Amino acid sequence: MPAAHAMTPVKTSTAPRRDNARMKTDSTAKPSLRDIPIHMENAAPADHHLRQALADLPRLLAAAPHRMMFFGGATALLVTMAWWACFLGAGYFGHAFPAAPVYAGWAHAVFTQYGMLAMFIFGFLLTVFPRWMGQPALPKRAYIPVFVGIFGGYLLSHIGLLDLRPVLIAGLALMLAGWLAGLYALGGVLWRNGGKDRHALSCFTALCAGFVGLACFFAFLLGAPWQCVAVAIKLGTFCLLLPIFFTVSHRMVPFFSSSIVGPGYRLFRPGWSLPVLWILAIAHAGLDLAHRYDLLFLADAPLAVFFAYHWVNWQPWKCLRPGLLAALHIALLWLPTAFVLFAVQSLIFRWSGDFVLGRAPVHALTVGFFASMLVAMVTRVTHGHSGRPLQMGPIPWLTFGLLQIVALARIYAEISPASARWLVIAAFGWLIAFAPWVLRALWIYLTPRLDGKPG
Repeated sequence: MPAAHAMTPVKTSTAPRRDNARMKTDSTAKPSLRDIPIHMENAAPADHHLRQALADLPRLLAAAPHRMMFFGGATALLVTMAWWACFLGAGYFGHAFPAAPVYAGWAHAVFTQYGMLAMFIFGFLLTVFPRWMGQPALPKRAYIPVFVGIFGGYLLSHIGLLDLRPVLIAGLALMLAGWLAGLYALGGVLWRNGGKDRHALSCFTALCAGFVGLACFFAFLLGAPWQCVAVAIKLGTFCLLLPIFFTVSHRMVPFFSSSIVGPGYRLFRPGWSLPVLWILAIAHAGLDLAHRYDLLFLADAPLAVFFAYHWVNWQPWKCLRPGLLAALHIALLWLPTAFVLFAVQSLIFRWSGDFVLGRAPVHALTVGFFASMLVAMVTRVTHGHSGRPLQMGPIPWLTFGLLQIVALARIYAEISPASARWLVIAAFGWLIAFAPWVLRALWIYLTPRLDGKPG
């Protein structure tokens, strides 16, 4: 390049650019992309991603039956007890609270069993029934109606508990429809298997008993005698929850233990366990409904021995690690404990005519065993089906540990002179114990698997 040309200054125009002039004079002109501040450029994609994530939530929730039903059950863990804690707290501190259309204690028992815990049961069984019997996973059309019916009806029913009887009736009707959808889906799997899987058959029988129990409570709301409520509550505890929780434990706990401990673990899963359980559970429910509390020990003492025998033969001393396995065995210890209390209660009543333990035995069973086993088993299923390590973790351990204290507080409330105060403490203690576990679980159910797999 010639030197003269290289030294020639570059001419720059001082005249305003036409587009800039137009921007100054025409306030309606649209800015170009380079005129938009950087933070505004990033806002649009971020907003798009948020909308996309929200749009994906229903698809993620419906990706597997346990996601939907566990989501509903986890929500209910707080909703059910928030209503109950507010009811108890308002009464204790002298505040007004909307009166339920039925006796609040009955509603608490029914919706804890048929709403809160039942959603976890359906989520688990809708997932494992096909696996137990070597069949394809259930399609969405089989389990989405179960979720819509039971969870939607549950939420509607709790609105109805705020002194809105027609809403309560509508919610229960929807719950019954969802329950039927669940029986239809699970019954189809069992039918194709020919009813050969004894664990599946036991669970399905319990769900049928649960449908009868929930229908009895619905009938009471429509004008049937109050005894229908007693049938609903007793069937829920002893013919729905107890058989299902033990049946699942009978199948899964020895399997989990043997797979972790290895050759040194003796698998104990006798075929006579489930028939004996059903006979004794039905005997307890029958004697209870007949008001033969003086004879309940005839069923409860054998049940205490039965559960203690299984707990010992499942060799908990070999299952102290990992923590997830230890939690299952710790929860199982509440079973013989609860039925020792039931038997003692019956014998004392036979001798003195007094219920000195009140409802302590049933809360040792429901809060001690059902809730503790729920945390351990649901944590394992949630972690396994979300690509997470099969470990208990700090939050599940926190909830599990606090729950043992809550169970003891609820038992103590039955024998304490300050019973009302301890009932309030136990109810709010439940909320404190479960809140971190529930919030973490809800996040897991609404986000994709960590390993990128479907489901």
